[in-house]
Amino acid sequence: MQSIVVIQARTSSTRLPAKVLMPVCGFPLVVLAAKRAGNTGRKVIVATSDQISDDYLASVVTSFGIPCFRGSLGNTLSRYVMALSAYEDEMIVFRLTADNVLPDGSLLDEIEQDYVQRGLRYLCCNGESSGLPYGMSVEVMRLAHLRYALDEELDAFDKEHVTSAIVRRFGSTYFTKYLEKGMGHFRCTIDSLDDYLSVTKLFEGVDDPIKESWDDLIWRLKGLQLQPVTDKPINRLVLGAAQLGMPYGIANKYGQPCAEIAETLIKNAIVNGVVWIDTARAYGDSESMLSRVLADGWEGRAKVITKLSPLANCPVGADKVTVDAFVDGSVYRSLYELGLGCIDVLLLHRAAHLYEYQGQIWNRLREHAMGGRITALGVSVQTPEELMYVLAFKNVEHIQLPFNILDWRWDPAISKVIEAKSKRKLTVHLRSIYLQGLLTTRDKLLWSKAGVIEPEKILASLDDLCLQLGRISIQDLCIAYANGLKWVDGLVIGMETMQQLQNNLELMQREPLMQNEIEMVCNLRPYVDEIALNPTMWSKD
Repeated sequence: MQSIVVIQARTSSTRLPAKVLMPVCGFPLVVLAAKRAGNTGRKVIVATSDQISDDYLASVVTSFGIPCFRGSLGNTLSRYVMALSAYEDEMIVFRLTADNVLPDGSLLDEIEQDYVQRGLRYLCCNGESSGLPYGMSVEVMRLAHLRYALDEELDAFDKEHVTSAIVRRFGSTYFTKYLEKGMGHFRCTIDSLDDYLSVTKLFEGVDDPIKESWDDLIWRLKGLQLQPVTDKPINRLVLGAAQLGMPYGIANKYGQPCAEIAETLIKNAIVNGVVWIDTARAYGDSESMLSRVLADGWEGRAKVITKLSPLANCPVGADKVTVDAFVDGSVYRSLYELGLGCIDVLLLHRAAHLYEYQGQIWNRLREHAMGGRITALGVSVQTPEELMYVLAFKNVEHIQLPFNILDWRWDPAISKVIEAKSKRKLTVHLRSIYLQGLLTTRDKLLWSKAGVIEPEKILASLDDLCLQLGRISIQDLCIAYANGLKWVDGLVIGMETMQQLQNNLELMQREPLMQNEIEMVCNLRPYVDEIALNPTMWSKD
């Protein structure tokens, strides 16, 4: 089989500059990646840019006897195609990157065999879909398809990411031979200093870093990194960070966790598959705490949802200039506190801000989004009436709403949510799954604050539903119910302790309720009035 490896590398990495030259077992990272990829005899080319910033990188690569091609910095696809100009269209091309040093020739041999035997046009290996750690990244395709992609009119994203146009054309097929390893939670790429230190430890004591088996190396990860406690990534769990910035929730026994516990919570949540963290400008020091924890590379492993300030001090009847100033102040403060150049999702904390001040709050946020400071805009709603109003705005891409197993108020609006999701890009997250913690406690005093005089009747009904549906607790029932709703994309759950995180991860792993079971719950759940369902109406005494 005739194939070749092209490893892309550059010195100008933004997260960890010059990482490709950092040493691992005496080899610069890029050299070790190339030597390992070619350790069964396959030819390897390192493709870097023709910029002055990569002059030293090119000289290092060639000093180790590795062919080096230099081309466009911004158009990486062009760099690949030009590096392979001497080869025929049918040449099989492996795409690797210099910050992933674990893939070796034996793994490439297996991937190539799978690619050819299945008659594929594109095959990739990486992460959960392959059962291997994030960083065991390999893509394989024919040179003809790279050339075809370059001939198309591509945008900057396609030029930088090389294979995106090929994936659109042929689909994304994964190498699954090692799916049963179930190590998609783990990480062996190098994006940050933490990653680099982890990989250097991985190679400690290895006699021959070039020939050491990729399989032996990934099993060593288990002793070096935070351990996932789940069998698969729990990516529908959204970590609620209100509790991490201030005391929050009626059943909160522990108050705001210290910085060390907050860091442990967040990093363990990410390791177990959490990809969204929910915060707000109004959540105390939650944003700045997140910035400290996510520094040094962790920010690339989770997306942040924050909310605009409630703008309580903005004068009634304020003009456009004044409204813009208040909005800008909140947006720029969030960017500063989070340490980000762009906010992944920004929600209105109040749905009324869509129409107040002649809609100028929303208009200004859209200007920030067009300016690249916000990726997606959305609204945090409180009531079904607000939800129905918000759904009419086609440029709302994200909605968050309070929802729990007792809440009958949303039933008429669900069909409208499903209809909206079928017509446009719309993400829906549920919060207050435990009704701000009330459903996790049997304390009658706390229930009385919510206007419920006889909570034992409600709890008895929920206990009976647990028994009928084979759920282990009311918490399990709450999550299984919400997690079974097809129109829901994520569940925002706040936690103050590692034990709470562990419990929620375990419950999220369990099978959600089936549609017939959801219907059964809706028919048999106990009735509570609207006061109990709306924490803003609870007694503060």
